[in-house]
Amino acid sequence: MILPGRVYLVGAGPGDPDLMTVKAQRLLAEAEVVVFDRLVSREIMRLANPLAVQISVGKEPRHHLVPQSEINRILVRQALAGRMTVRLKGGDPFVFGRGSEEAIALRAAGIACEVVPGITAAQGCAASTGVPLTHRGLATSVRFITGHCRQDEPLDFDWRGLADPDTTLVVYMGAASIASIAHRLVSEGLPASTPVLAVNNGTTTRERRLLSVLGSVAGAADAALFEGPVLFIVGAVVTLYDGAPLCPILREVTSLERVMAEEAVHA
Repeated sequence: MILPGRVYLVGAGPGDPDLMTVKAQRLLAEAEVVVFDRLVSREIMRLANPLAVQISVGKEPRHHLVPQSEINRILVRQALAGRMTVRLKGGDPFVFGRGSEEAIALRAAGIACEVVPGITAAQGCAASTGVPLTHRGLATSVRFITGHCRQDEPLDFDWRGLADPDTTLVVYMGAASIASIAHRLVSEGLPASTPVLAVNNGTTTRERRLLSVLGSVAGAADAALFEGPVLFIVGAVVTLYDGAPLCPILREVTSLERVMAEEAVHA
């Protein structure tokens, strides 16, 4: 009789292998099967047990090669075969990672499941760029939202609540929807001059940054031709970017001259 294996829902962090937990690295090195997402960096996958079976289940907006229901079945099937399985997710499994859906499916099948947290993209990008998510006098709270909804349904948020000048708003997976998000925030009263920092492939050697303002960030992001995940940090804390504080009282910005794209070059 084959005893069921155990499944670990492991957060790979934002991309830099050094930002993974010790436990995450150990489990990845011991895994017999690794089921991984598109957002898991190549550098992290190199840490996997070379003898492990690697199963890619990556999703892209409006292009889900492996639906969530099938991912659930893969995890159950591998565990029932007695294999130690790591479900590797970018960031944290329980922050826009659908890890809770997989945990529910595993529990329903009688499979032991353990969650290993990871540094989520907002934390990683904040550390990488030096932009705090909260700062006394600028932001007293932070909110995370996703720019991509289930089955590509329209975004439905408390827009008035999100348009709070004392709150830092972090938008995950927002490259395709930043125009509509920015429009709704401005229509609810958040100034078009509110600074925005877009971070592409954060914490990796391919990281790129775009400094803009809410009223023009959509066009600037399109022009940047980002490839890979993009995270947007919206709010007064962005004035602290690069260690050079601007006036805490946001100034009106009406020109694209303040829009700046830069490559983060790592030796």
